Amino acid sequence: MHSPWVIITIFSVLGLIGILNHSMWRDELNPWLIVRDSKSFEDLIANIHYEGHPVLWYFSLAILRKIVDNPIIMQIFHLLITVTSVALFCLYSPFNYKQKFLFSFGFFPFSEYLLISRNYAFSMLFIFTFCTIFNSRKKTYAYLAILLGLLANSSAYGLLVSFSLALTLLAEFCFDREHCQQYISQSQKYDLYLSLVIIIFSFLISVYILTPPIDSYLHGGLNNGWIVQLDIRHLLRSIGRIFGSYLLIIPAHKKWIDLIICAVITLFILVLTSLKLFRKPVPLFLYIVGNCVIFTFTYLRFLGVPRHFGHFYLVFIAALWLASYYQESPVLLNKFSIYPNSVRFVHTWHHLVFMLILYIQFAGGISSFSRDLIVPLSASRETSQYIQKSGLSHELIVASRDANMAPLSGYLHRKFYYPELKQMGSFTLFKKGRTDVKQDEILSQINYLLKNQDEQKKILLILNKKLNVERNDLKIVPIKDFKRSWLNDERYYLYWVDKA
Repeated sequence: MHSPWVIITIFSVLGLIGILNHSMWRDELNPWLIVRDSKSFEDLIANIHYEGHPVLWYFSLAILRKIVDNPIIMQIFHLLITVTSVALFCLYSPFNYKQKFLFSFGFFPFSEYLLISRNYAFSMLFIFTFCTIFNSRKKTYAYLAILLGLLANSSAYGLLVSFSLALTLLAEFCFDREHCQQYISQSQKYDLYLSLVIIIFSFLISVYILTPPIDSYLHGGLNNGWIVQLDIRHLLRSIGRIFGSYLLIIPAHKKWIDLIICAVITLFILVLTSLKLFRKPVPLFLYIVGNCVIFTFTYLRFLGVPRHFGHFYLVFIAALWLASYYQESPVLLNKFSIYPNSVRFVHTWHHLVFMLILYIQFAGGISSFSRDLIVPLSASRETSQYIQKSGLSHELIVASRDANMAPLSGYLHRKFYYPELKQMGSFTLFKKGRTDVKQDEILSQINYLLKNQDEQKKILLILNKKLNVERNDLKIVPIKDFKRSWLNDERYYLYWVDKA
């Protein structure tokens, strides 16, 4: 039975099981807390500036929170985004049934952009929607412009892909005379100008929000500066991110042999795919420009992790998808004197490589999804459940490190005293006024709090590292440890602290 609805149904059921089992970590719940605890709309925009992300995800969370003030609605919404993306892919993409099945349960759709509720799932949704309605450009660019605007305001990488897609549309409009004439004869008078305004305005908003304030010392998570000189090792590491997006392996950056082998394989895939698209200039343009734009950012600014460099894989899929809209053209073949037999050879090898990529993605997706069912990403949910069941959620809680406490604040629906801020808080912004603290400073602040309380009351201390210092004037009693977590820095240690 080769109905795409079988894939969609299985994906939806397993996805629901996965997200209900998933224990959210700080990067998922910090945006929720920013929306929850920002004092006004202006305050919300100011806080988003420090995050290194555009506004779309935060505005979506603000709407969701008005419906249900519980972060589980964020997970349900995220599931709907991913299920819709997979449904579009299965129903409208040109790939065969096996390829659709393997892709849908691959690492990015079935794990990275499904289980972890973040803004990156928007990339898959808007790119696939763009590919689905791509033919609408013959009469109007407005629909595609709106999608590009949404994509640009979903994430920094969404902006890069949106820019690449916009350049592709522009190149086709300028150099494909037949398409240009068809569009002009069928479109409304102001359609082109309206579409340009939508795209430009959306890009400007995204760039404005992404630009970090002066007092941001992590610069939206990009605290390593710009790489402006030629660094061969760094260049190979950047190419390794493309390798990782396709084959899910990041080459060891200290081993030259690993970097070189992965770079050679990556270049082979890139050249093979480019030759595969050689008879279809527009998708080829997207593939080359999309890779160049993301790679430039990867090299100059940020190597990233799978959720970031997974956009190389999305560009790869989008280029192959858009190729189905075009008849083969001999323009480039004639210009570069490539023989038809060579093209057939390339098609055969590309199919083999493409299937290998899909099988590896599928294995990675099943493995990562299963791992999350067995070992939680964070110990946050288990810790929060224990605090609630033990009646500790209304105690005065001192929590550190603040950035790792966002999941607990989100699950418990309350603020903590953060030693890094010397005040009550929930979300973390890496800006002036926040200072990392050591454990002896944490105990000093607790001692001050105990001395200045109106009532004699012990304090619940939560740390993400085991306490390894003592004070003679404080009585510290361990309560419970929560070490069952995939993330080392989201294991939690609970203590009672009182005057000695």
